[in-house]
Amino acid sequence: MAGQRPIDYWLKLVDKLINEHFTRTLEEHGITPRQWEMMNLLSSRPASQDELDQALAPFPPELEVSSLTEELAELVESGWLARHDSRYELTERGLTTYQRLEPVVRSSNEAIARGISGQDYSTMMAVLERIAINLGWQEPAPPHG
Repeated sequence: MAGQRPIDYWLKLVDKLINEHFTRTLEEHGITPRQWEMMNLLSSRPASQDELDQALAPFPPELEVSSLTEELAELVESGWLARHDSRYELTERGLTTYQRLEPVVRSSNEAIARGISGQDYSTMMAVLERIAINLGWQEPAPPHG
């Protein structure tokens, strides 16, 4: 019976399936999930590479991309990010791309949660956060700036 599998089985399976779904969703737009997360973070304010690295720690890099530096360089080369001093920010072109992709990502997230009530979703999120805390996770300090 499926319910008899341990929690790590379900967490790993769901993580794998979400990553595959998200990768397929963004692939046709020429962006990786981690690059999307960078743009999402930068949509609210500029950030240094160290701040991005800390914020993106839960999102492992794609296998073909070896570092955050390379991912950032690709976004700068595309004209979506600019670097001023030691901080990255979305360019006008990057903001336009972000705004175009945001509904695509929202729709993708809604598809993942289809059939789950708002209450069940809230409970699930609280349970996952509690498990993370039980395993030593702490809310990261807000970035400076």
